Amino acid sequence: MRGLRARGHRVLLGVIPGDRFELKAREAGLELIEGLRLSPGTAAGDTLRLRALLRREGVDLVHAHHSHDHWLALVARPARPGRGRPPILRTFHTLRAVKRDRLAAGLYRRTAGVFAVSRQIEVRCHESGIPPERVFWIPGAADLPRFELPADPRPVREEFELGEAPVIVSVARLAPNRGHELLLEGFRLLLREMPGARLLLVGKGETRARLEQVVADLGLAKCVVFTGYRDRDLPAVLASADCFALMATGSDDSCRAALEAMAAARPVVARGVGALPETVVHGETGLLVEDDRPESVAAALAQVLGAPGRGRGMGLAGRQRAQTVFSPERSVETVERVYRSLA
Repeated sequence: MRGLRARGHRVLLGVIPGDRFELKAREAGLELIEGLRLSPGTAAGDTLRLRALLRREGVDLVHAHHSHDHWLALVARPARPGRGRPPILRTFHTLRAVKRDRLAAGLYRRTAGVFAVSRQIEVRCHESGIPPERVFWIPGAADLPRFELPADPRPVREEFELGEAPVIVSVARLAPNRGHELLLEGFRLLLREMPGARLLLVGKGETRARLEQVVADLGLAKCVVFTGYRDRDLPAVLASADCFALMATGSDDSCRAALEAMAAARPVVARGVGALPETVVHGETGLLVEDDRPESVAAALAQVLGAPGRGRGMGLAGRQRAQTVFSPERSVETVERVYRSLA
């Protein structure tokens, strides 16, 4: 949105009120649509409110990111004399969001274009019957300036008493199916070879208590640190790492956390899921683990941490890749090009 605005476009954003994303949007100075609730129980009121806004503002197109707002946009868009209704676009952030039933097929037929944040999602869109000319691959983006600036790792290392230990950082919500158990099992095996290593689990979520018990049961309490949610000082947290690890995707298959680690010049060890196989270049910017065996995770971590020079080289290559492939400018150019072709 900031990039499009800088190019002279007016962009309005509708978000769930009270959501953390609303606070971030306001901090960024983005123009929010007031009054929307974006919940099933308020669909009727949201439809009337959105239709009135689209008509009043002369909106050229509507871009949805989830199923609820996708349907809302379809129902709310008003007729425009001589121009038809505003076209709808949709970004699919996860593979499971692309449905393959008759109801979804009808929705997709009325959708002018879709963005896929991974090649897997792109293929699923084709399999769902969306014409190839309506599907656009758009890789994730990292806030490059924020993570490219040199950050001082000392405050974080001092806060958690890391000393000169080799450090692995993983940034992911503490939630089911985020791969923390696999990472902990792999880390336990790594300690046989590198007993001084430390693991920082960055994030918050409903499974923290259970994961703390897993750490205790594995005898890792002195080696694993739960840092809580870190946002303001995330660049410093990443700077304290010798390696970044991510074992699963979350609410967005583009895996932004890995992109941010690459922008911060950290080598990435990751499972080959979501967009990670097209993000991490195996052997160049990090290592991909193709199975869910703790031994494989431990071996990949050991390769990176056991050769610090190679790890730093991977990190620098990752930063270069982030600058060329995953820059916000590239995303803005892609979105603007598609918008112009449809508006």
